[in-house]
Amino acid sequence: MKQVQFSCSLLLLMFATFYSCTNSATAPSPKASAPTSSKPLVPTLPDSPDSAPDDIGRILKKAKTFRVLTRLMKTTEIMSNINSQLMTAKSGGLTIFATDDNAFAQLKAGFLNSLNQGQKIELLQFHILPLYVSSSNFDSLSNPVQTMAGEDPTKLPLNVIAYGDSVNISTGVVNATLNGLVYSDTNLAVYHVNKVLLPLDFFVKAKAPALAPAPAPVEAKSPKADKKSSTEDQEDQVNSAALSLLSIQGTALMSIAVGFVAVAMI
Repeated sequence: MKQVQFSCSLLLLMFATFYSCTNSATAPSPKASAPTSSKPLVPTLPDSPDSAPDDIGRILKKAKTFRVLTRLMKTTEIMSNINSQLMTAKSGGLTIFATDDNAFAQLKAGFLNSLNQGQKIELLQFHILPLYVSSSNFDSLSNPVQTMAGEDPTKLPLNVIAYGDSVNISTGVVNATLNGLVYSDTNLAVYHVNKVLLPLDFFVKAKAPALAPAPAPVEAKSPKADKKSSTEDQEDQVNSAALSLLSIQGTALMSIAVGFVAVAMI
């Protein structure tokens, strides 16, 4: 009887062990959580080119709304400089704030024509950052942001403020907003900005250096006044001589009269 009970217990133990191993083998393993990617602050525009060669002109042409910007880049040779940098300098990259034709049309009439060649180059360089900034990385920039136009914060300030789902840019003259991403690869990012980024340098007049006060002018005597003064001196001398002569004559007459009186008394 004891052997039968022992055999039954052994069978139950073997069955339980087999059932446990079967369940552990067939149970699905927990899925690994997919890594979360940072949300881009600037959305990709629907008509953005998927890929393009290292030619900023072709990128802007595919986007269709940057004709004025393309023409300025060609006439100032900024376009060829950008393409050369994209082909030779693969580290760091570039970020371009592209202003559309409508934004250029909002400028004061004749503004672009009033700029000389150097100012047009500075204006375009002010829209270019010498580093690649992804659409989710604007909040990591330190203000004022350096542009290709220079790094003088008093003349060329460019501040980027990223909050929520928007990116704003302030130059001290205008406040603009990034409307979307035109093109991006590992070396170049082109963003659509809704206004022309006018540098403060165009509107700040250089202060003239302070000058020492001029000495008070010395009044020069005219020759006529000198002649008059000389004539007056001569007249004074003549009058003085006449007075002296009269005094001498008066003294002599007085002496003669006294002589006559003395003789008469004798």
